[in-house]
Amino acid sequence: MGQTIKLAIDVRDLRIAKTGARTYLEEICRELQQEHPGFSIHFIDTWLPVYTGKNKLLKITEHIRFFCWKQILLPLICFVKGIDILYCTDYFVPCLKLNYQTAVLFHDAFFWEYPEQYNRLWLKLLNTIGLRAARRADVVVTVSEYSRQQIIRYTGIRPERIHAIHLAPKTTHSHPAPKQQPEQQRPNPAKKYILHVGVLEKRKNLPNLIRAYSRLLQEGYTDYDLVLAGGRINKEKIDDSAQIQQLIKDHQLEGRVILPGFVADAALEAYYANATVYAFVSVNEGFGLPVLEAFQHHLPTLISDNSSLPEVGGDAVVTCNPFDVNDITEKLKMIICNPALQQQLKEKGRQRLAQFSWQKSTEALLQLFQAIHGASNPPAEKLV
Repeated sequence: MGQTIKLAIDVRDLRIAKTGARTYLEEICRELQQEHPGFSIHFIDTWLPVYTGKNKLLKITEHIRFFCWKQILLPLICFVKGIDILYCTDYFVPCLKLNYQTAVLFHDAFFWEYPEQYNRLWLKLLNTIGLRAARRADVVVTVSEYSRQQIIRYTGIRPERIHAIHLAPKTTHSHPAPKQQPEQQRPNPAKKYILHVGVLEKRKNLPNLIRAYSRLLQEGYTDYDLVLAGGRINKEKIDDSAQIQQLIKDHQLEGRVILPGFVADAALEAYYANATVYAFVSVNEGFGLPVLEAFQHHLPTLISDNSSLPEVGGDAVVTCNPFDVNDITEKLKMIICNPALQQQLKEKGRQRLAQFSWQKSTEALLQLFQAIHGASNPPAEKLV
């Protein structure tokens, strides 16, 4: 029997992470709580306070605490525990490697693709401390081949050290909810609706989806509402809620475009279960988990023809040009007017979904860690 690898997971990010980043860490931790021969799993959390408010001084203090944790306390804890591999899922690993190997997850390359949308101080810290540590890491994990190529393009990290492992939908969505209306600010029960799930962020391209929906109404498809399930994002440069509200007003879509805000899992199940079409017309996604969630709820799905989305959707989706409002409208009409296509998409979505699971993702991750343990060079990238 080979030596047991002591693997540490930094779980501090569970205190602050949201959306896909939180889903990833929760699901990986859930899988790692199972028995995995050859591994001893350690979940390491901070005892330092974590501030999530808006006060600028306290936010600066929180940044200081974060780097104290990552660059001083976490390395010391791993050294004392005799950790073999430390895995961090929030872009940052320690620069200091005290007799252990490091692995880091980059969900995407958005920090480098859209630098104008992020705090300059945070970007400077990422590009100095974060990238320096990532370049010294034994492996960088990401979530799609598209993200892998973007990280290679922007970071200068050696391509052979970057490995793509696909995600899977949230475990809580494993069983579709009964056909009942959500409790939160639900759509008109007499109406069908097109659904989008995600924060009101600029790259989600929701203004173009609203414009396409307005054209749909003008062409007589008045049976459908549009539901944009998701809250505002707490970053002014990224948040798109003001433009969304203005477009709704300009196109006189009050009562037709439904904005329930952040929707808890139980209610979100019902939103998926009652939708007619899922529309995901983002201009950039590192992976696009809602596509798999739509498949899970047997929804015919429209996605953008760019970034990682075709990689995830495969042949189980209809694609559109997210920059062309007319194309979005026509593709929505194509799905709505074609029951045979809807059934075909549902069946292909079911087949496509079978290729993704957190068990597969975790097994691929552990195989990667076994390969790099004690090796000077990691293996070629592995994609599941």
